[in-house]
Amino acid sequence: MDSVSIFWFRRDLRLEDNAGLYHALKGNHPVLPLFIFDQDILEGLEDRKDARVEFIHNTIRELSDQLKELGSSILVRYGYPLEAWRELLSEYDVRAVYTNRDYEPYALKRDQEVKGLLEAGGSTFYTYKDQVIFEKGEVVKSDGKPYTVFTPYSRRWREKLASRMDSFVDAEGNEEPVSFFLKPYPSEDYFKHLYKLKPQPIPPLADMGFEPAEAAIPPKVVSRGLIRSYDKTRDFPALDGTSRLGIHFRFGTISIREKAWKAGRLNDTFLNELIWRDFYAMILAEFPQVATRSFRPEYDNIEWRNDEEDFRKWCEGKTGYPIVDAGMRQLNQTGYMHNRVRMITASFLTKHLLIDWRWGEAYFAQKLLDYDLASNNGGWQWAAGSGTDAAPYFRIFNPASQQEKFDKDYRYVRRWAPEFGTPKYPKPMVDHKMARERCLEVYKRALSQGSGL
Repeated sequence: MDSVSIFWFRRDLRLEDNAGLYHALKGNHPVLPLFIFDQDILEGLEDRKDARVEFIHNTIRELSDQLKELGSSILVRYGYPLEAWRELLSEYDVRAVYTNRDYEPYALKRDQEVKGLLEAGGSTFYTYKDQVIFEKGEVVKSDGKPYTVFTPYSRRWREKLASRMDSFVDAEGNEEPVSFFLKPYPSEDYFKHLYKLKPQPIPPLADMGFEPAEAAIPPKVVSRGLIRSYDKTRDFPALDGTSRLGIHFRFGTISIREKAWKAGRLNDTFLNELIWRDFYAMILAEFPQVATRSFRPEYDNIEWRNDEEDFRKWCEGKTGYPIVDAGMRQLNQTGYMHNRVRMITASFLTKHLLIDWRWGEAYFAQKLLDYDLASNNGGWQWAAGSGTDAAPYFRIFNPASQQEKFDKDYRYVRRWAPEFGTPKYPKPMVDHKMARERCLEVYKRALSQGSGL
């Protein structure tokens, strides 16, 4: 039985600038790469043509090809994690397991169980930070407590990043990023410690109960010009003005460290979006209850209408508000929705229709290719007013004003809701003024109850 270390790929599907893999390859034993198609997660997916599963499957095949060039391969298992690990421990003398941290409640529970199993058998379980720039406990107030407001958090985040951002000039005079996790920068031969393994079979999608989705996946590389003009174009959904890198950040097919290094030099607004990503990841880690409950507990007193017919119209993009409908149809057809429109559609569901933000969050979780629990939850709670915002419930987007400001010529609307302007297009399902007044009344009543007034 071969003695090995195992590197367990999860949300870090790349070989380059991978913190846990780097440390594994510096260890004392040959490193066996592993990926587990987690049956606990896959069984919770409703769509058997879920494009995210196909994306992961294709990415694992690419990793397998890369590792083959390095004289190794990736061991791929399909099943429940604990069962998969029991099998691995019977097949290999596993001295250590290396992986990158995941901060979602399910992942924390899973990792704790796997750690217990490994340590009971004499193996060591090492975890590293990889999917964020700064994690829980790194960007904190002077008293050591976590920030719960974004602006002071972002200021401290930037200070901390500035103290870590170095660069060096290579032999040809080109400036290159230095990952402040992986110093010294990995030498060319550090993959020599991979376990020698012939190409391994990858379970077909069909064996896991899935079918090809053939969804269009955005590229991993975006132009410098797009990033430079990001602050000017990002809010207009008819323009190709956003990076569309969300799915790659979500599954770690690109390095967040490298992108932060580049963004800090190209566009401050783009860098700010990466800070929001870290902020919401920190909030979820520090306050895991937000996964199911409001960050501000008093907002759980809201008497949601939760009308199922209204929710269906919203899901199908048949609300009669063109920018809302265009966004929902873009989501349903492509697995993507423009970031500005995400805020508009979420505000409409929670404020105009008084439907629980958790319903909308769950629908986005089902549809979004770039779904990330921390960011999705943070965005929905921001829209509903129940999150970390300071004075939120008075903010009720007027869909008509948003339309005028961000899609004045209806280019975005006409692309995704082509029947707009014809008799086939539905009438508005709710009057904005009435909905706004109703929302303020319901929220005020709930918050007065919560504060004991």
